[in-house]
Amino acid sequence: MLRNLIISRTDSLGDVLLTLPSVGLMKKLYPGMKIYFIGRSYTQPVIQACEFVDEFINWDEVSCYQPMQQVEFLKSLKSDAIVHVFPDFQIAKIAYQSKIPLRIGTSHRWYHWFYCNRNVPLGRKNSDLHETQLNMKLFNPLGAEKDYPLNDIPILYGLTRITPIDIKHKALIDPKRFNLILHPKSKGSAREWGLDNFGELIKLLPKDEFKIFISGTNEDKKFLVPLLERFKDDIIDITGQMSLSAFISFINEADGILAASTGPLHIASALGKVAIGLFSPMRPIHPGRWAPVGKKAEYLVLNKSCNKCRHSNQCECIQAITPEEALLRLNKYIK
Repeated sequence: MLRNLIISRTDSLGDVLLTLPSVGLMKKLYPGMKIYFIGRSYTQPVIQACEFVDEFINWDEVSCYQPMQQVEFLKSLKSDAIVHVFPDFQIAKIAYQSKIPLRIGTSHRWYHWFYCNRNVPLGRKNSDLHETQLNMKLFNPLGAEKDYPLNDIPILYGLTRITPIDIKHKALIDPKRFNLILHPKSKGSAREWGLDNFGELIKLLPKDEFKIFISGTNEDKKFLVPLLERFKDDIIDITGQMSLSAFISFINEADGILAASTGPLHIASALGKVAIGLFSPMRPIHPGRWAPVGKKAEYLVLNKSCNKCRHSNQCECIQAITPEEALLRLNKYIK
């Protein structure tokens, strides 16, 4: 009987979001099990918002320990198993040294053949499965024995521990309009739609029906200045003004988001908000792998093969999605 489980995912926000359904699945299969989640500082708010995670382990802190301290720390958790959802050499090594009985990882990392005792044959790049389904395959040795349909995924996110929104941000929400977050940048994690397209969409959106917010990080802001200045009378600029925890709360109060394949898009879908993703049809970044999965999640993508932009940050295919198409999707949700 499994009592304690460690799940390790120390990469980006969107990847962590798409791992949470696996956490929910484990709680469904083992209701009394305690789940530890190893993650990074900047993903801590979303991990701690998941009701299925019992304890967050900050790898940015633990990685600063001396090697033997790291081993003793993992030993103290008395874990029966660890699943390396994101391969990390150092974590795999200390899990082995900590003598965790069941150590699961992908067979596609050479060091897992030394440090794991259950290696799952998992090739992501050319798979037709969604990232959430691929993550779940790593839990096959723990009873996740089938490919779970995407329709079954939304109830497994467990994003219920949302910090109450503060009064200042709550006051920005208009209960009489559709509160739409536009998130133009992706920090390099995805091909982008472009500021011109976002600008054209802002012009098309009826102001009596939509209240428009532009979101992004402080770093994003310098790239967004042309858009922010051009439409300063039509939008609310919230770039760089909220912590991740506060931004999650704001998304939870808003009605929807339109963005490329980014963490905020997946947060919105996990919260059951309207989440419209903008995608390139190019593998492995296509929506079949990375689409938002939620009760009101959709995506826009050209129905064509796309390889011309493989070695470029720009993508003609995603930029060819028209603002009119985006407006049409959004209009479906206007009461």
